[in-house]
Amino acid sequence: MNKKQLYTTRVALIVALGGFLMGFDASVISGVVGFIEPEFNLTKLELGWSVSSLTLVATLAMAVSGPLSDRFGRKKVLQAAALFFAVSAIASALAPTFIFLVIARMVGGIGVGAALIIAPMYIAEISPPAIRGRMVSFNQLNIVIGISAAFFTNYLILSLGKSDAEWVNTLGIAEFNWRWMLGLETLPAVLYFLGLLAVPESPRWQILKGDQSSALLTLKKVVDSDEAEKQIHDVRESIEADKNKSRVPISELFKPAMTLVLTIGLSIAILQQITGINSVFFYAPMIFEQSGIGTDASFIQAILVGLTNLVFTVLAILFIDRLGRRPLLIIGVAGITVAMFLLSYGFGSATYTLTEDSVLALPSEVDRTQLSPMIGITYDSDISYKAALNEYLGPEQALIHESVLITAAISMNPMLILVGILGFVASFAISLGPVMWVLFSELFPIKVRGLAISLAGFVNSGVSFLVQFIFPWELATFGSSTTFLIYGLFAAAGFIFVLVVVPETKGKSLEELEKALVK
Repeated sequence: MNKKQLYTTRVALIVALGGFLMGFDASVISGVVGFIEPEFNLTKLELGWSVSSLTLVATLAMAVSGPLSDRFGRKKVLQAAALFFAVSAIASALAPTFIFLVIARMVGGIGVGAALIIAPMYIAEISPPAIRGRMVSFNQLNIVIGISAAFFTNYLILSLGKSDAEWVNTLGIAEFNWRWMLGLETLPAVLYFLGLLAVPESPRWQILKGDQSSALLTLKKVVDSDEAEKQIHDVRESIEADKNKSRVPISELFKPAMTLVLTIGLSIAILQQITGINSVFFYAPMIFEQSGIGTDASFIQAILVGLTNLVFTVLAILFIDRLGRRPLLIIGVAGITVAMFLLSYGFGSATYTLTEDSVLALPSEVDRTQLSPMIGITYDSDISYKAALNEYLGPEQALIHESVLITAAISMNPMLILVGILGFVASFAISLGPVMWVLFSELFPIKVRGLAISLAGFVNSGVSFLVQFIFPWELATFGSSTTFLIYGLFAAAGFIFVLVVVPETKGKSLEELEKALVK
């Protein structure tokens, strides 16, 4: 790697830290939900709102980030995103009320939306063509690393809270564990802001604003002088061509000729989220606690979710051009279907029985005398067992001690749940996760590509918001088994759709695909 490539890599890695923050900010809430629900006495829909509100704001921020970056510059928008991340982390950690916490999370959503759009755009605009794909992939990889880091730091804080070290008690890590989980993001957010001071503005934006001398200086750091001059010429031509283009009306997307590609694009956008991936990422410890393994073990298993996602995302990047898009989708969606049915079976086969010994082993904070009418009675679903706990202990105490009460009574194989969740994440990460965006860039005709990808992305985010929002309510209303069965049925329908409708796009030019798909 020569000096110019090292410089480009350093800049790309700094900018891609926005992807890390996005992944971290979105997933850190997974360790928090179990603590804020009893503290703020939340309903299940309020709990879902605490998670999904970030996605809703991020979707809106994505829509305005592009125009804002055209006006003020890519670098300034990314610096603003870093500030939003930092403010959100501090405000979330100090939140005195549920409404305050939600507003703080929404502020973070602005940073998420901006980073998701602008970070890969900046990296693409500053990278030489020969290494552009590799540089842009840093951002996606950092998102996955950020998700994994959130799971790990959540567990680390939970573990530190059990320490007798004086500094742990002084900082109140045990008492304010969920606040530390959210506040920890301040450190990488500040580092991101400072790191961005060391990167130049995007050369394409500099040319867009008529500052060709600055653009030339920037490009000479990443390519030789002749190539820098050529790129400036090409960018100027591209900008002039864009000025002369008429704006494509949204009605173009709904013409009969576009029916097939739009159906494929929107179906894949919906399928990616409706199979429940963000339910797993944002509620992983809660799901594992339902299998009776306890709070500590559930946080450890959540780390495995992040690591699995990371490993299989890397494998997808390696194999997507070798095996093709369609085979990865078929294998992945089939795996998702099997994993969801396994989870449904695992939770559906569970029974719940409190014995005298298991009640005596409960923490002293639990009023054991109130549980005496339940001793020896077997409940065949989590719904009926939790209903009995609410009746005899009261909703507040049943919620506070839910994890230990499930552990005390449940009879099931928790390994089925771990295998099902990890199998689901692996199947998603090697298929729907990365393949969707590749398909979007190849399926749609160039004339409407930007508009079509924006529509599909908006639908994808909207479904993601709904899945996150209603997941706690689904668990409470339908139970774990039925909830995962619903996801499995959606995945099975998606598998049939991919098998019958989705074409292979590997090795075909964009013109060939347009000729075949747009009638």
